[in-house]
Amino acid sequence: MMDFVAGVGRFFLAFLSHVGRLSAFTGTAVSHVVRPPFYPRLILRSVVEIGYFSLPVVGLTAIFSGMVLALQSYSGFSRFAAEGAVATVVVLSMTRELGPVLAGLMVAGRIGASMAAEIGTMRVTEQIDALTTLSTNPFKYLVAPRLLAGLLMVPFLVLVADIIGVFGGYIVGVYKLGFNPATYIARTWEYLEPLDVISGLTKASVFGFLISLMGCYHGYYSKGGAQGVGTATTNSVVSAAIMILIFNYVITALFFGK
Repeated sequence: MMDFVAGVGRFFLAFLSHVGRLSAFTGTAVSHVVRPPFYPRLILRSVVEIGYFSLPVVGLTAIFSGMVLALQSYSGFSRFAAEGAVATVVVLSMTRELGPVLAGLMVAGRIGASMAAEIGTMRVTEQIDALTTLSTNPFKYLVAPRLLAGLLMVPFLVLVADIIGVFGGYIVGVYKLGFNPATYIARTWEYLEPLDVISGLTKASVFGFLISLMGCYHGYYSKGGAQGVGTATTNSVVSAAIMILIFNYVITALFFGK
């Protein structure tokens, strides 16, 4: 019995230790995001890495999600003679939920892992210590540009995902399900409100920050050589995905909860 209690206590203390270290890391990183000096070249590099090179995977995910959503919506609504709501369901689902969440998960798998691997490798090869020796703050040089780029570029990716996903639903609706193109577009715009898009882009900004934060955090504190870098990479993706799902609910409740 005492061994069980001791195990629970160790887990709880380790959890509190990680939460405290993450909170301190977040506070330090955010302070360096808003304070000079800045590194425009590093920020631009992170912007290109997160935004431009993530477009193919985000676009591919979005278009097939929109197409599947249109098919599934039509299949379900046809039981209630409500097929005309397919366009509305596709655009609201993409802008409110699927666009931000799917894009966030794809970016977490691609960019979060990349950040953790790069910074983790620098940690285990003592390159971060070398930066400190050269009077270069690792947070300012490695973390802040990635946080800022994630905060700015994931909303851009989500906006593109929304457009592509709605277009995928349009393709299926018009060319496979037989909807009139003008009617489908009119239904798409009829119930779409600015709040739907704003809520999705707000989620995207938060998700971008969380993805960059988890990637930098796990990479920065990685240890144990190549195995430690692999563990940090895995942990960054898993923790970013969990945080995305948690904050997706929190932000949805803030925007649409009663």
